Amino acid sequence: MTQTFVSHLECSLTGERYEAGQIHGLSAAGRPLLVRYDLERLAAGVSKEALAASPEPGFWRYAPFLPVAQAADRVSLGEVMTPLIPLERSAAGLGARPGKALVKDEGRLPTGSFKARGLCLAVAMAKGFGIEHLAIPTNGNAGAALAAYARRAGLRASVFCPADTPDINVREIAQQGAEVWKVDGLINDCGRIVGEGKAKAGWFDVSTLKEPYRIEGKKTMGLELAEQFGWSLPDVIFYPTGGGTGLIGMWKAFAELREIGWLSGPMPRMVAVQAEGCAPIVKAWEAGEEHAPLWENAHTVAAGIRVPVAVGDFLIIRALRESGGFAMAVDDAAILATRDAVAREDGLLLCPEGAATVEAYRRALGQGLVGADERVVLFNCATGLKYPMAPVARTLARGETPDYAAMA
Repeated sequence: MTQTFVSHLECSLTGERYEAGQIHGLSAAGRPLLVRYDLERLAAGVSKEALAASPEPGFWRYAPFLPVAQAADRVSLGEVMTPLIPLERSAAGLGARPGKALVKDEGRLPTGSFKARGLCLAVAMAKGFGIEHLAIPTNGNAGAALAAYARRAGLRASVFCPADTPDINVREIAQQGAEVWKVDGLINDCGRIVGEGKAKAGWFDVSTLKEPYRIEGKKTMGLELAEQFGWSLPDVIFYPTGGGTGLIGMWKAFAELREIGWLSGPMPRMVAVQAEGCAPIVKAWEAGEEHAPLWENAHTVAAGIRVPVAVGDFLIIRALRESGGFAMAVDDAAILATRDAVAREDGLLLCPEGAATVEAYRRALGQGLVGADERVVLFNCATGLKYPMAPVARTLARGETPDYAAMA
């Protein structure tokens, strides 16, 4: 039995309360629901020492901060605490001091991306509620995570992705037992199909922020960072932002930790990083707005942040404002050049979305938005092995004598 400290759910826009222990999607206002906890009781029942002694190697160590009531409903594929890897040789080219910029490498998680966190929690809660069929729109990695965790839990998964989703992602989803369709359109077009199919196909919609529990899974990134930093926090966090679940989740985690008295020092400045070809949050931020209209003709090599409209746009922007952070867009050419430079210089193969955070950090340093001495965390949200890389042209024929002098 796992003790849960959940008190209720709350509409993120209106504050309307919803009863815990029941199946929920969006609130009556059509906005995300947030899980709320009895933090006074949690603080009295959990200690840092007990957490440090947990035998769990991954994010289930934070079970007291999560909504899964029954240990039997937990689903696991061998999650780990993802490492913080300092940029060393590439730091100089960025204008940073060695050791100040740390990459949080989420590619070490099952299915190779940070989507494992949110979908693991969503699947665990669905299992507990007796839901048997889940559906999701995806640019690739979320679908792969749902496929894997749903099958692990014995649930059915239907996945819809844009037709230009990297083939490796589509094959991964299908290989792990999900029913997958390629859709002529973008992720919001896939989302429309998932939404319409709730009544007609009978599945439950686990789209970004359209159920309450993916946020709680992504919240574990913030809990993990706090523990890794000795219950303080970095100065700045750069996060690749599409639907923004992780940025919202981390900010929620920090608020909960601060309220129970576990954090020392200031809160970090949160930075939402987008691509210039799909930057609705950046546009809204720069205009001083809380809501971002649909971004037309969205395009970028960083498919994971190609989200033309986000249901939680106002939550992302509120976190940026409350933290004193900002939003920034970077171009595709710079994303790929930065990915290649970090791989060559530091041996760290980033996904394009992760490379976008490094490029945004370089620009922020140059603009004086971030100091070279500040502790910065850059999120690499997936393994770079899932993305296209440059072909290799050098060959040697059988029996050919290599030009060893040219190789020296």
